[in-house]
Order: sequence, then structure tokens, then C-alpha cells
Amino acid sequence: MSSNRLYEHAIFKIRNEHLSKDESVSLAYQRAKLVVRTYRLTAADVEHCSPKFWSMMTDPICSLDIAMFTILAAHVGLTIGTLSRHLKTRPDLRPLVDRLLRFDTVGIYLLTERGHGLDAFNIETTATKTKDGFILHTPREEATKFMPASTPSFGIPKVALVNAKLIVDSQDRGARFFIVPICNEHEMYRGVISTRLPTRSGTNPLDFSITQFNNVQLPPTALVASDITDFAPPKRPLEAWWDEVWRIQLGTMAVPAPWINALKATAFIGGRYSMHRSIIGKVSNTPIISFRTQQWPVLNATAVAMVMDNWFPRSIKFAMTDTTDDRVRHAMSVIVKATVCRHFQRCVPEMAERCGAQGTFEHNYMAKIENDGKGVIIAEGDILTLCIRLFSELLLGRYTVPMPSASNSLLAQHALGLMEENTEILRSLGDHRSESFNSLVLPQSQVVIEAIGHAMAYAAAGEAKIPQPILDIYECSVIRQDPAWYSENVGLNRMAQRRREDAAVKAALPNLNAYLDALRIEDYVSAPIVSDEGWKNYVISLPRHTGNATVEPQQIQHTQAML
Repeated sequence: MSSNRLYEHAIFKIRNEHLSKDESVSLAYQRAKLVVRTYRLTAADVEHCSPKFWSMMTDPICSLDIAMFTILAAHVGLTIGTLSRHLKTRPDLRPLVDRLLRFDTVGIYLLTERGHGLDAFNIETTATKTKDGFILHTPREEATKFMPASTPSFGIPKVALVNAKLIVDSQDRGARFFIVPICNEHEMYRGVISTRLPTRSGTNPLDFSITQFNNVQLPPTALVASDITDFAPPKRPLEAWWDEVWRIQLGTMAVPAPWINALKATAFIGGRYSMHRSIIGKVSNTPIISFRTQQWPVLNATAVAMVMDNWFPRSIKFAMTDTTDDRVRHAMSVIVKATVCRHFQRCVPEMAERCGAQGTFEHNYMAKIENDGKGVIIAEGDILTLCIRLFSELLLGRYTVPMPSASNSLLAQHALGLMEENTEILRSLGDHRSESFNSLVLPQSQVVIEAIGHAMAYAAAGEAKIPQPILDIYECSVIRQDPAWYSENVGLNRMAQRRREDAAVKAALPNLNAYLDALRIEDYVSAPIVSDEGWKNYVISLPRHTGNATVEPQQIQHTQAML
């Protein structure tokens, strides 16, 4: 947990549910500025993803405002990150990077286009070389950039890294990034058009936009490259494109971070609420945590949060220092993102539902963070698409990822068993581009990649001596996702699985209070339902309507007549 105590700052005490949409957006930018200035990262910190960089990305404060985290991820991870590796040969970029590091200017990353989505390699935006520099242009509506926040509405200058096809002498020389001023504190720059999109349903709002360019003049120095005179077409266009968007792969690893802390917060909120919320019995009141239907969601969210929280820093270490293969680094990022985010999507709705009507309200965190979580599925790469590519490459043997041995756990047996099963299918088909591969193998992509993540996370938890009851709950949680495999392959029929789960819950429940404390998330939780006192204090802060109107006798008679 961070030691900067940002959770005590007045700006994080403001409750978003009391604000208008634009006030919330403005607050997100103010909070992002505070976080950036608190961490005081250098360009080298960002370029090399130093421990200080990861401390910021994993700070629990980021799970309090996902709009703020979205700003940080694009501003620091993508914009500053992309520019940072050129500073040695491009000292002219230093003033811009310094402004970004101070958050005097906000950086946005304009890669994907409305008509192409994930097929970002085939963008249409052009940057045509002229004797004075470049002309940046959006040729048609389908080529508009979607959906980074490019409006000038919140009093802060913005600059974008725009991915566009470099056109020299009417020839496409490959996609490159260009530095493009978007707006000053008050208005857009000439030729840049920002169309603000409606708010994403049920989320902390941000000024997401559609951005287009109408023959925008750019200087030669706008090209993001170490050598701005090198316009040679790439020998391997796809590899060159991946090199241009190299920060996306690191972003894939970074974006799950807030959702681990959100899982911890969800477990804490649901656990504490379930302990004090009671039903009235004939003899005494019974806390709802007494019921198995409440115990499982709370313990499941707690176990998943503890296991993911332990695994994530180990995964970062492996990706950043233990492997030199960029393909394996990206593979690890995909495995982590898929595993963390799908766990989040399963645990949070279940826990929110078990908090009844209270779980549906914004002030109790879970409903809003569930909706916010839908955005991370596509951020820095759509999970399913990433899994399809990774799974295909693993089956084809292009590289490998470190897997626990089958003897390590049932979860390792599951992951290895699924890999072996699909390898056999591919061998029988002979062609990974066939319709049969598309029908039989590709639909298993995400399931298998998640299974690999489960096995890795469980092994890491065992090495870290995570309490055995937590490991057992986590194991049962994963078994629930593919019960047929465990019945068919390791002899765990439905009743055996049910008894295994019952034993795990009975072992873990007496220590629930200690497990919730071990999450170290209480300081970041503001949901009023965590205690009866907290709820009563919160109600006092809400708008209250009273009056002195009286009901006239004729109104009563009229009502009775209608009834």
C-alpha cells in the first residue's frame, strides 16, 4: 500500500455522486494532476518502467476514480512513454516532455479509428510530407480518432500523439506518430475538431471524444522519431508498426492494476456490510454473513483479491527483468490482464448483488466500479482479441511461457491439460487457418489463457505462503469455472466439488476479519454501508425535503372516492 496518504487529501474526500458530470470530469483532471505532481516521475522512470512508475500505477488511489486513472494511463504510460525513448537524440522534445511531467499539458494518444477499431494497423489518417513539414488530414468519417478525451472544456492545454500514415511522393511509408497540439486552455487549434461523446453508462465521466483533422499544418519536428529525416518505407511493415506502438504492450500490463485494488475494496465493503447487517429472529438478530449464500461471495472476492495482489508484482518483475523476449513479455501482460479482469467481472457483480438494494447505488462503489471495469476490457487491447493471438502463437510453438508443473496444483493440471487437448486438435487439423480451427480452437482461447493465469497465480500464492484456507477458496473458485473438466480428468464429481468448497469455506470463515484487514484497503474505502454509523452519517449529508403543506378535507374525500 502507498505511503503518500493521498486518500487524506481534500480532493479525494469529494464525493462524485454529489457533482454534475462536468464537475466530475474537472475533478478527475485535478486529481490526475495531484497524483503526477506527488510522484514526480522522470522521463527515465517512465521509459524504463521503474519501481517508482509501478508504484504510481498500482497506488490504490487509482481505483477511487477510474476517469482519473484513464487520464494517467494515456498521459504517462502512452504519451510520455512514447516520447521518452527519443530524448537522447531529440533534445528539442525535452521542453514538451517536461511540461507533460509537470502536468502543465495533458497528453493524449490517438491511435484507433472509428471505422477500424482494433484493426489499428490499417488506419486511414494521413500525414503528407511537404517542403515545410506535413499536412495531417482525416480523409473520411470512418478515419476519425476514437475515443480519447480531446475537448478544450476543462481549462488545460492538450497535445496528442497521432498515429497516421506517412505519405511521401504519393507513397505510403508506414504508420508513424506525430506530435499535434490539440487545444489551449480555451479552444481547439485551427483544423482540429473534437466532438464530445455522451457519457459511458454508469461510470465516472470523462470528456471522451471523436477527433478529426482538416489539413492541419505540422512542422518537420512533429514526427516522433530519433531521425526526423528518415522517411524510408519499413522492410517489415507490421513489425515496424508494433515498434511504433511499443507502449501499448506495457500498458496491457499496467491497466489491470486498479482492478486488483477495486477487488480488494469490493471484498472489504461486502464483508463488513455482511457482518453488521442482520435479520431479526425470534430469539436474536442474525448477521447475514451466517448464511452460506453470503459467505461464498465475500470469501471468494477476498481470496481472489489476495491472490491477485500477490501475483501482480511478481508478474511485473518477470516481464520487466526476468525475460528479454518481447514476445514473452507481451504474453505475460495478456495473461495478467485476462486473468485479473475476468476475475473482477465475476466477483464484483456477485458481491454487489448480495448487498441488496445498497449494492446498486453509486455511493457504495460496487455498481459504478463494475461499469467502469467494462472499459478496461478494451483498453490497451481487447482481451478476447489479445487471447486469440497469444493462444494461437502458443499452440504453434512460436515461444513458450513459464508454466507451473502439473504436480504443483489441480489448476496447473487444468491449464496443461487444456493446452494439450487443443494442441492435439490442431495437430489433427493440420492448418491453423482452417475453418475447423476457427470453429473448434479459437473459441477456447480466452478460457485457456485464463487457466494459465490461474495456475501461475496459485503457484505464486503458494510460494508466498498465502494462508491455506485462502488458497483453497481460490482453487474452488477456479474449479467452478470449468467443473466438467475436473470431473472428467481428476475424478472430482459434482458432490466432491461441493464438499471441497464446503470444507474451504468452513476453514476460512473464522479468519474473515483478519483477511479483510490484511487487504490493507480500508483507508481507501468510503462506501457508507461498511458500518451502521457510517451509513447514518452519510444520510445526514444528503438533500432532505420537508414542508408545511396540509391536506384539505376535500382532497381526502376526493381520494377516497377514487379508491
